[in-house]
Amino acid sequence: MLLGVDVGGTFTDAVLFDGSELHTGKAPTTPDDQARGVMAAVEQVLASAGAAPEDVRRFAHGMTVGTNALLEQRGARTALVATAGFEDVIEIGRQARPSLYRLCEAPPTPLVPRELRFGARERVGPDGVIAPLADAEAERVAALAAEAGVESVAISLLFSYVDAAHEERLARAIARRLPGVHVSASHRVLPRFREYERTSTTVIDAYLAPLLGRYLRSLSETARAAGLPAIEVMKSSGGAVDAAEAAGGGAWSVLSGPAGGAVGASLIARLSGDGSALGLDMGGTSCDVCVVEDGAVRLTDTRQIEGRVIQLPMVDVHTVGAGGGSIAWRDHGGALRVGPRSAGADPGPACYGRGGTEPTVTDANLVLGRLAADTKLAGGVELDAEAAERAIARLAGELGLSALETAEGIVRLADQEMVRALRVVTVERGVDPRRFALMPFGGAGPAHAAAIAEELGIERILCPRAGGVLSALGLLAAPRRRDASRTVMLSGADFERARIAGIVETMRAELAPGMEDADVECGYELRYRGQAFELPVAAGPAPDPAELRAAFDAEHERRYGFHDPDAEIELVHVNVAVVERGPEPQPRAAADEPERTARRVRMGGEWVEAEVLRGELPAGLSVSGPAVLELPETTMVLPPTWHARVDEHGTIAAERRR
Repeated sequence: MLLGVDVGGTFTDAVLFDGSELHTGKAPTTPDDQARGVMAAVEQVLASAGAAPEDVRRFAHGMTVGTNALLEQRGARTALVATAGFEDVIEIGRQARPSLYRLCEAPPTPLVPRELRFGARERVGPDGVIAPLADAEAERVAALAAEAGVESVAISLLFSYVDAAHEERLARAIARRLPGVHVSASHRVLPRFREYERTSTTVIDAYLAPLLGRYLRSLSETARAAGLPAIEVMKSSGGAVDAAEAAGGGAWSVLSGPAGGAVGASLIARLSGDGSALGLDMGGTSCDVCVVEDGAVRLTDTRQIEGRVIQLPMVDVHTVGAGGGSIAWRDHGGALRVGPRSAGADPGPACYGRGGTEPTVTDANLVLGRLAADTKLAGGVELDAEAAERAIARLAGELGLSALETAEGIVRLADQEMVRALRVVTVERGVDPRRFALMPFGGAGPAHAAAIAEELGIERILCPRAGGVLSALGLLAAPRRRDASRTVMLSGADFERARIAGIVETMRAELAPGMEDADVECGYELRYRGQAFELPVAAGPAPDPAELRAAFDAEHERRYGFHDPDAEIELVHVNVAVVERGPEPQPRAAADEPERTARRVRMGGEWVEAEVLRGELPAGLSVSGPAVLELPETTMVLPPTWHARVDEHGTIAAERRR
């Protein structure tokens, strides 16, 4: 049996695959101790399957511990050791304003305050050591860190990706003086040039690692005591590693949860589609979107979270504050706004009856009839229609609108926020969204999918059978994966096949322990000599330079509309990953017929009588809109112009009728 558990902002989802059947569970997330919510979801799904913990062969976990700590600035007390004179690089950054037209908007507060930044008297240049690091200097810096009482130390020296000896000596000195304190050295975290990005990533790694380590050790002990196997943790790159390995690198799992959803979307895109889809993961707190092409999710090497740069391989996911729990409000100008603030898991939307009073997207959907008051949501949540109506009516009074107009406005604004997010990962990157199917998932995604698809000109929707828990399904299907990246700066006579192959083999060998038979994936970042930035291309582990040149010219033409056949080319970075393919569970559609009823639902600005199908849907079932499909973990809304059919995997394939 394969078990996947994903911690979201509102619910913790669990999926158990027994070789033929999918069993799902959902429990409220417990922000004060996420391990409690994890184990509650595990117990629920094991009971559903009639299984014991000892039956589980693989336990994969995706989490929001690192993300939340970064957003809320509650990581470890961290010191930064930099080359003397460069202690403030994380505050100076790229000197770019966060918002072009908000001249007074401040950049994010540095994670390391000025008094915890220490300069080491040493200097390495691009050609080697300029000023050696004395033993006494290493001890002096270590003493400063000890006096400051820090929990973690980030070391980022100039040109450490060329010569790491000084960083190694500082790390040893700090470890001797402060045993048990976590040390992140930039040559291990990110051996690439660009000082600010390398320092920012190393600081984030050090800032999150102690908190992440405590959480994973606690959860591992609890799971072991319950009889479950060792935990594997999803990394931001879409691959899983052992919990002990994940605990040592805080920056690698910041997008752990969204990565699970992206892997799940790629799985369903291969099983039920042509391998290409736009993933739309709308949960209770936020919405994550991604692009799946040819059965694989796109990756990126740079991401900003609240203005802080992380430059590591990660799934290319864009996040906006549009979830079922996103709160609707009136701004100072009198306009209706939705999000990014969320009601979260506690107290949740007003209709949850747990003390929430502010109107949310879920409350609006209930008022519009898309959700039914007599239906329990996944996780056993019972809906209070009167509480939702009171919350919406209170906001409507502030806006001078009717409650119905306000509810429709809330849903339209949430839809537009998600449309904008999808345009960021498609139109703004030269991708035509009309070529893809839209794949909505998460507890709230399928209810909004048709309106979003129509806005983007998308003709096909794929809603997975386990749409409400697809991130957890993606976790149990995730490959094992390790990634590395290195700046090499090869051009002229050095830009030749044997040199490149030797670098790749060295990097592969460093990643290989325990994964000796894994596949090797390689990427190369190149530029024309004199350019400031690179473009990535994929090739084998021993590529012909002419092959790389042709691939780069083609990518430059696609991205910028031209290429320069006479310009000298430069290989800047080499990226290597070792990958062991994960299991590929193939869910099957249910055998039972759903319960059929009808109710009035607000669609397209008018009330319509919609067919309601409640429960699992069998293969071959067809339904035409207007309809509401109340699945075990999510609800899908089909407007009158849409028709859907269920395939053998339980995926609802909907198409727009002309």
